[in-house]
Amino acid sequence: MNTSPAPRIAIIGAGPGGLTCARILQRHGIDVTVHDRDTGPAARDQGGTLDLHAGNGQTALREAGLLEEFFRLARPEGQEMRQLDPAGTVLFHHVPDRGERVKPEIDRGRLRDLLLGSLQPGTVRWGHALRTVGGPAEGPRRLYFADGTTIEADLVVGADGAWSRVRRAVSPATPRYTGVSFLEAWFHDVETRHPGIAELVGQGSAAAADGDRGLFAQRSSGGHIRVYIIQRVPADWITAGGLTPGATGAIRALLLERYRHWSPRLRRLITDNDGPYVDRPVFALPVPHTWEHNPTVTLLGDAAHLMPPLGVGVNLAMLDACELALAVARHATIGEAVHAYEKTMLPRATETARLLDGAAAELLSTELPDFATAGDR
Repeated sequence: MNTSPAPRIAIIGAGPGGLTCARILQRHGIDVTVHDRDTGPAARDQGGTLDLHAGNGQTALREAGLLEEFFRLARPEGQEMRQLDPAGTVLFHHVPDRGERVKPEIDRGRLRDLLLGSLQPGTVRWGHALRTVGGPAEGPRRLYFADGTTIEADLVVGADGAWSRVRRAVSPATPRYTGVSFLEAWFHDVETRHPGIAELVGQGSAAAADGDRGLFAQRSSGGHIRVYIIQRVPADWITAGGLTPGATGAIRALLLERYRHWSPRLRRLITDNDGPYVDRPVFALPVPHTWEHNPTVTLLGDAAHLMPPLGVGVNLAMLDACELALAVARHATIGEAVHAYEKTMLPRATETARLLDGAAAELLSTELPDFATAGDR
């Protein structure tokens, strides 16, 4: 950059996309702050495991100078995949080759720690929940936070996920329910407490579906497995049934009735979980989702192109982050950088979103290979 004074860049959201963008900017000597609503890096569970693909997520980590460290933390054995039918018969089983690095798994928490540890001290400002973006389109922008603080920025990057507050500054679009809902269940110390489930899932993931219902189980490090109970239901199916999300026993009874024709072995993924279920309805942004160029605000990841969870989200977010940071480093002005970034990102996101539009239903499909190739689409 040859701009003087140096641009003030504020990234909203300390997820993989926001942190990757910050890391690459700092590698190019560009100052940046990241603002996140969480009170700290350990404020909440970071979720399950992610597969980072060679053509996008790994590309971003290479540009961030973190690829080899990622491989040291990743679990290539997590690429194992099994597809079963509701009777428990294995229909498809992929065992990764020794040294296979196409899309190794890494826990979300470990990836976040890797990225956080690579940033300059004080880069992330915790407890900063964005309320709104103000100021003129040409800048500077004013960011108003829930704690009453206000800052100015020459570029605001919305990396704040599905329900982005930054998105409102450039687009009126809001996510829509896809008609498919996840119910998350956790299993801990599985080799000791749940050996049957550990054997069923293996070192990677296992999935089954019957057209209207599905189960997807995925191993994380440390002896943990997460199971996603997938259904074609209204978004409010729990409360519409007179239940609350914390009514574990009553929800379990309802699920057992809905999965009554499934094998007892698979039904244990519903009945043996440790703790309550977590309700996760699947939302997506309208397709295509674009906006008029704005020289001071842009979006990346789910804030820009929320899609069904079919293995592309974090990879696209990290590729977005990489390309945006490089554009800022290579262009004379912020406006030129944003234009160059969006010229590539928006068509790519639109093409992928069209491929995946309505594809949440594929999570319930009985067709092979289903989960086996969804991440490569």
